Amino acid sequence: MRLVYVFPHPVRFGRAEVEELERARQIGRVMMAKRISYRGRVQGVGFRYSVRQIAEGYAVAGYASNLPDGRVEVFLQGDRGEVEAMEKEIVESHLAGLIREAAGEEVEATTGRKGFQIQ
Repeated sequence: MRLVYVFPHPVRFGRAEVEELERARQIGRVMMAKRISYRGRVQGVGFRYSVRQIAEGYAVAGYASNLPDGRVEVFLQGDRGEVEAMEKEIVESHLAGLIREAAGEEVEATTGRKGFQIQ
């Protein structure tokens, strides 16, 4: 069973969520979450939809959202290798020409939604 979680805001862990995260740690999975903002010509060009298509090839959960200042924020959560590989694929894909700057930070992995959404 793959465990993939995402929630853009801090939540309190219930007993079931804590047990699921502990099982993931016990079987050697390292869960992580990362918030990445992309600056450039990233709004109004299908950037978020392309990111969602890329996400279909990875065991990650998260979202892509337009920000008021013209950036796109991408939140990814899942196995460390999956998150890092997807982040790399975004900047190496056809989207590379639209990205002027990418800034990411690792954030605490939390429980919540599954899947990848466009917000």
